Amino acid sequence: MKTAEFTFLGTGTSQGVPIIGCHCAVCRSDNPKNKRLRTAGLIRHDGKTVAIDAGPNFREQMLGAGVDHLDAILLTHPHRDHIGGLDDVRPYNYYDQRAMPLYGTAQTLQGVRENFPYAFEEHPYPGAPQFILNEIHPNGAPFRVEGLSVQAVAIEHYRMTIAAFRIGDFCYITDASAVCADSADLIRGCRILVVNALRREPHLSHFTLDQALAFIRDLQPERAYLTHISHMLEHEALCAELPENIRPAYDGLTIAFHPGA
Repeated sequence: MKTAEFTFLGTGTSQGVPIIGCHCAVCRSDNPKNKRLRTAGLIRHDGKTVAIDAGPNFREQMLGAGVDHLDAILLTHPHRDHIGGLDDVRPYNYYDQRAMPLYGTAQTLQGVRENFPYAFEEHPYPGAPQFILNEIHPNGAPFRVEGLSVQAVAIEHYRMTIAAFRIGDFCYITDASAVCADSADLIRGCRILVVNALRREPHLSHFTLDQALAFIRDLQPERAYLTHISHMLEHEALCAELPENIRPAYDGLTIAFHPGA
């Protein structure tokens, strides 16, 4: 059975870690696993490369991961920490002589249009980023991206419905504050689960650590990784208190999964 690789390009919140002007122990930590760029990921499979989200650190993340060619980008939602770096697809447009395929909900694609209006003018400025917008429907039929069968799953992020992505036995969730029963059923049975865990204290639009752990216990994946982690959680302390099959992810961590047919 073929395997694919998923790399955590970033595991931090909308402000990243360290936070500008903060002098807490985590922000001052020398442990590189406490340095967290904005949350994003990268899938490598059968010679193809697909990103999940393109936030403000997109350029840095692509350079750091050595991504010379990018085939497509899956977008979870239109907040700036997830789409703010899309202008930096321009080198890929230039080298590959093609527009970059983006996959997102109608609301997410509208957010792309509003944040990068110069890319959609009738006569775009030379060098403007070029996108192909592909609308997806969470909890609808799976769609294919560069040989991968992708199931978009509806996730609640406060009052916004965003997309998680299940590919084979792997599921990637970020910015969740609630998951309905129908969506949980689409995720159930995955072997590897990535889910956000912001902090210990309650938050309006993100899972707390306890909520993330309860969600993991309900779905019972073989392994789970926490992401979208704030400066209120320290990496080594989390490792010490979590079950062995649940780990806080860190920037640059690469894991293998089975992408299915």
